[in-house]
Amino acid sequence: MVSTIGILGAGRVGSAIARTALTAGYTVHIAGSGPAADIQLIVDIVTPGAVAMTAADAVATADLVILAVPLHKYRSVDPATLAGKIVIDTMNYWQPIDGDLHEFTGDARSSSEVVGDYFPGARLVKTLNHIGYHDLEADARPAGDPERHGLALAGDPETAAVVAEVINRFGFDPVYAGSLAAGAAFEPGSPIFGGRHTARELLIELGPAVAEAA
Repeated sequence: MVSTIGILGAGRVGSAIARTALTAGYTVHIAGSGPAADIQLIVDIVTPGAVAMTAADAVATADLVILAVPLHKYRSVDPATLAGKIVIDTMNYWQPIDGDLHEFTGDARSSSEVVGDYFPGARLVKTLNHIGYHDLEADARPAGDPERHGLALAGDPETAAVVAEVINRFGFDPVYAGSLAAGAAFEPGSPIFGGRHTARELLIELGPAVAEAA
């Protein structure tokens, strides 16, 4: 059971996820790229209730870790620290921000599969990447609300089931798409990315990816 969430990345995405997790009742530990003191004031103001930590401590004390750093900085995270951890990959490849990263442009696989190669010991799940950080808090709804939106997940079934419960508590209907390869169906440029879909609509958009996972 997940009770403590560690977030690597204290920018807009990480902060929005932190506030959402706090509202959902989770303990939240958040880290930037340096000492905890460097982000303490920002955390106190932007994500009150979260605890600023070093990346190593945030990971070590968490039941689940969320990668919310720019994709071009993912190698700044020590892969050894994530071994055995459930990890949500929220990252997307943005050429204007990330530059021309041949490891992604030259690889036909989903970005999470490439990232997964760098974190071979992590139990990686792709989700929270196709919703805008500004929509995460605004669109959260209780279970059963007709206006509740769905969020897609990709990863191994057992790990995705744990993450699905977190997504549910965040205020969204989790929709399992399949293995990490299925994450390509909701990356930038896809019909799903940036849209607002109910779980039913999301299933229709995912189509073949979900059928393959079934």
